[in-house]
Amino acid sequence: MTLLEFTIATARKAGKMIEKAGRKTIKIEEKSANDFVTETDRKVEDLIIKEIKKNFPDHAILGEETGESADLKDAEYIWIIDPIDGTNNFIRNLPFHAVSIAVFQRKISKSSKNFEYIEGEIVVGVVHSPALGKIYSAQKGKGAKLNGKPITVSPRNKVYRSILSTGFHGDYKAFNLPYFEAIIHKSQGIRRFGSAALDLCHVAEGKIEGYWEFGLKPWDIAAGALIVEEAGGRVTDTNGNTLDLFGKDLLATNKRIHKETVEIFGKIQ
Repeated sequence: MTLLEFTIATARKAGKMIEKAGRKTIKIEEKSANDFVTETDRKVEDLIIKEIKKNFPDHAILGEETGESADLKDAEYIWIIDPIDGTNNFIRNLPFHAVSIAVFQRKISKSSKNFEYIEGEIVVGVVHSPALGKIYSAQKGKGAKLNGKPITVSPRNKVYRSILSTGFHGDYKAFNLPYFEAIIHKSQGIRRFGSAALDLCHVAEGKIEGYWEFGLKPWDIAAGALIVEEAGGRVTDTNGNTLDLFGKDLLATNKRIHKETVEIFGKIQ
């Protein structure tokens, strides 16, 4: 079984657990204001971690609910996990939630004032939405797929002909409003799905032309970013610079409207 096949199989197991839990009363905790976690989030992450440790004991793990494993700085491979991206949707039985699993291959490690971060590249990404019956997957250099069939980004090449999506994460809600206003007046419209992982996959699938958001975490975007790139899109920060998984802002497009979108953002005061 290849690394990609294992990741897809593990995402399927996680998806079945989510579907089963969704048919019962969901136990909810509030981690902070409007930031919720369910018992299912933790159980799904535990399932994924157990599968990884059983098959790849020397790999490190960075998970939304469990944090980072002790060997994060030394391991060549790091699994980046979001057990349920779109927890609020899951709580309300809305279908826009997904398991997101990425495999990051480390190159070198160094530190900054704020955090330890790692250079390398995402080599495998899988986003599975059990409620929608969709499994998006990608392997570095091998293209992106939806349920096993190749996908590509939209051919539209102007923002005024495009639909984009965004999110309003935590403390960045007010910060994002000028960006929202700038795009809403220049595009065909904006969507708000509530799952960064699925927003990225919608770009990869060609359903929308772009997606941006602030206040993101590595587990929100790691798998989806690779899927977009392998589908022919482009992923950077909102200034058009190289994406930093720890950088908290992201712009993903079909590549054709990327430069124009960055220019629009650049005019915001």
